[in-house]
Amino acid sequence: MHTIIPRPSDLGDGFMVRRALPAAMQRAVGPFVFLDEMGPAQFEPGHGLDVRPHPHIGLATVTYLFEGEILHRDSLGTVVPIRPGDVNWMTAGRGIVHSERTPPELRATGSRLWGLQFWVALPVEQEACDPSFSHHDASALPQTRLGGARLRLVAGSAYGLRSPVRAPSPLFLLDVHLAPGAHLELEDRHAERAAYVVEGTVRTEDGGQTCTAGHLLVFDPGAPVLLEAGDAGARCVLFGGSALDAPRFLWWNFVSSQRERIADAKARWAAQTFAPVAGETDFVPLPPERPPPPA
Repeated sequence: MHTIIPRPSDLGDGFMVRRALPAAMQRAVGPFVFLDEMGPAQFEPGHGLDVRPHPHIGLATVTYLFEGEILHRDSLGTVVPIRPGDVNWMTAGRGIVHSERTPPELRATGSRLWGLQFWVALPVEQEACDPSFSHHDASALPQTRLGGARLRLVAGSAYGLRSPVRAPSPLFLLDVHLAPGAHLELEDRHAERAAYVVEGTVRTEDGGQTCTAGHLLVFDPGAPVLLEAGDAGARCVLFGGSALDAPRFLWWNFVSSQRERIADAKARWAAQTFAPVAGETDFVPLPPERPPPPA
């Protein structure tokens, strides 16, 4: 078991993200190859999130909010808000473009925003599938209680629950609230597992290791794991699944088992031949290539 401290980054206007995956010591947990915590941030009136249209290939994005609202638009013609507890699952496949912005009514009044975004690598045979999008309201997600633990299954299957969010490979994504001092034993049915602490403090019974909010715990495959909340309780997101079916290359917003597909996506975005997002005229330009490290 090891702990990852995310790297902070300011996306502008005081909006902070903390990137837990990929990390130097952990490139993925199951098919999850990316994890950002967004915020919490307070936008003043007239301000908000403005992620301009940008492309993805080879992955599914999973947006899950704790506070606030984001208006999602994509090149399939989707226009849908996401609110706390809802799930936006966007399958990029061979290519999709989307934007993420604060809705106009919240921009006018000011608002808070806080949540997580994951990238799930698609199985090799599905990397070039047609793009798609699905939205699931919070009320559609199954829930259960285990002692002092309240579990909501966001995606996949765990603890006898199955989410309506269709995942392309065996995985689980759980939003867990732990009462003060409550325990939760992790299932071992998935080869790779991790816990991102959102609020409070979580201890592991085996070594007494303590993990505070904003940290990622990655557990050893097959090892028994018992989590215990601190005196103020805790909220954490548990996730994982089967190991990747092949190594993945990540460059900017592109994920693939083949470098050639990433090179093709770069060329298509530079030439602006991806399908556009209706109603959007701006876009995020292709970033420059990083120079190779010195010999």
